[in-house]
Amino acid sequence: MLNFMPDPVAIQLGPLPIYWYGIAYAVGLALSYLVLVRQARRFGQDPELVANGIIVIAIAALVGGRLYHVIDQWQLYKDDLLRIVLPPYSGLGVYGGLVTGILAFIVLVRYHRVNPWVWADVVAPALFTMQAIGRWGNFFNQELYGPPTNLPWGIAIDCAHRVAEWPCATFPEATTGFHPLFLYESVSGVVGAAFLIWLSRRRPYRLRPGDQILIFFIWYPLVRFLLENLRTGNWVVGGIPTAQIMSVLFALGSFLVLLYRHRRPGTDDSPADAFDEVLEEGAAAPDDDLDEEAEGDLAEGDADAAGAEGDAGSPGRPT
Repeated sequence: MLNFMPDPVAIQLGPLPIYWYGIAYAVGLALSYLVLVRQARRFGQDPELVANGIIVIAIAALVGGRLYHVIDQWQLYKDDLLRIVLPPYSGLGVYGGLVTGILAFIVLVRYHRVNPWVWADVVAPALFTMQAIGRWGNFFNQELYGPPTNLPWGIAIDCAHRVAEWPCATFPEATTGFHPLFLYESVSGVVGAAFLIWLSRRRPYRLRPGDQILIFFIWYPLVRFLLENLRTGNWVVGGIPTAQIMSVLFALGSFLVLLYRHRRPGTDDSPADAFDEVLEEGAAAPDDDLDEEAEGDLAEGDADAAGAEGDAGSPGRPT
């Protein structure tokens, strides 16, 4: 057992406490930004769009995550509504943040007129990165833990942060370790981010733009669904934890979309060809998202030019 119970406050600046939870969120955003910039360049997109976009999406995710948490833990706020908006903001719900973050993402890609599937793939490993780092804020708050365990990586939880099912009178503080659910999600995030970054570099499988974000929306919900069985005090609907309902909706929906988009492999519009074309177009003109009509016009223009010069070869691909 790891017999270490951290202080949630990292620094006290006069009357203002700086919490580890907020630091974890900020560090997660910073590392996610670096991942986003590298992935944007890899996909031939304009990395300048990342700076403003990450701020808008982070704020939207913060609002949605906070709202989800307040609904989940309404008993903590119903008698003091100011706690909802006053610091410390020690509670965020991932699915609430994902929903509002997706809405903000849709607004941004429409505003900038960029390919939403390509940019969704750019974002996917950054989401894993944010999850991997941000979950450590739960460690410092002594939350997001599971039932007692004898495993060597079990963590100590002080009596003040125990749920009613595991009181110190029955489970002594000095000898009882608990499943670190935050750590399981963090490790899953590290592995998921590494896998998607590797996939974007190697591309060993036939991919369409958007496949990587769909992988994220299958991967994370499956992990969350399994870990939810170890949690107590869940927000339930009809006796089923809401997080598990959301997990099924996200994972099943993403899986069906993935199947649908790969329903006809091997045709002229194969996933690999579509992915290659997007990368080549993005690398040639990272600031422009050519739509299908413009792409066709460029192809025709190249064909006419090739014919005029007497070139007997095939017309060139638009760049």
